[in-house]
Amino acid sequence: MRKQEFFGMAREEAVALLAAAPVVRLASVGERGQPVLRSLHAVVLDHWLYFHAAPVGEKSEAVGNEAVIAADETIATIPSHVFDPERACPATTYYLSAQAHGTLHAVDEPGLKARVLQALMEKHQPEGGYAPITADDPRYRGAVKGIAVVGMPLTQVDGKAKLGQNRGADDLGKVLRFLWARGEPGDPRAVDLVRAANPSVPTPEFLQAPAGARLRCAMGPRDLAEAVELLAGQYWNVDVPRDRIARAQVSSSAWVGARDEAGALIASGRGIADGARCAFLLDIVVAEAWRGRGLGKALLKLLLDHPQVRGCRRVLLRTRDAQSFYKAYGFRERVELPGTEMVLNR
Repeated sequence: MRKQEFFGMAREEAVALLAAAPVVRLASVGERGQPVLRSLHAVVLDHWLYFHAAPVGEKSEAVGNEAVIAADETIATIPSHVFDPERACPATTYYLSAQAHGTLHAVDEPGLKARVLQALMEKHQPEGGYAPITADDPRYRGAVKGIAVVGMPLTQVDGKAKLGQNRGADDLGKVLRFLWARGEPGDPRAVDLVRAANPSVPTPEFLQAPAGARLRCAMGPRDLAEAVELLAGQYWNVDVPRDRIARAQVSSSAWVGARDEAGALIASGRGIADGARCAFLLDIVVAEAWRGRGLGKALLKLLLDHPQVRGCRRVLLRTRDAQSFYKAYGFRERVELPGTEMVLNR
């Protein structure tokens, strides 16, 4: 293994990884000193990490003992040939990992137990469809009393990010181009994460943008509030509720954007695509202060080259006033094929 291959993660990022992980792993010892290793659901509340357990069992037996709770996320596998045409040694995996170390404590207070169980439901059943869990609700009183809830204070948390920081600029340029060309589901996000971890790496050609703007290949939930602000006032969204605008963004096949040097979102665009035959581009918007500076061109180029869009033989969009802009990229006003286009508006 190469030296300095792992790099520390900020504490808040490590806690966020533990909080977001669908499953974490608990390592401890039981009351007889036997090793305990379990996968479990957990939530973070008030600087503690909590999970539930049966009143009798190895997880409950570990209460009072030192433990480690860990989570990790694979970002991308990088095959050896990215770096060397013959040797297998350079093959690697990029990932994030986080660990919390501390003593496990039993939670006895019914109100806190109910809060933990409610938080677990909100995390794993976000659509709702149940009565909220409270300690005094007769429907839950027995369950809250009977189930074990265990917590660990998040006083000692560390994380590591393996995102190519040990590689030189040339190698990382190869990685970025490879990930974008390969285009597996997580690869656009991997491009963004590798760039963020290695800010001195030159911008690859497919991410070239006007000075002061930085393109993003994979927008996500953290971008949602700002994206809705950009889109809510646009003419095609005048009668669309903000929650529907938000749902549309996160449900897209491709969602790209751009931020300025201060970190503010200044452009966004998305597509619905099957990756092979047809794509529909929507919600392409550039902040007013950035219009006329080439950012829209850079954003559209990135969106058309997105792995979910680039292979589509037919790419459609609708515009009221930007026909000349899109014609420069090969778009033409639609000539109907035999048959009748049918639309269901609801």
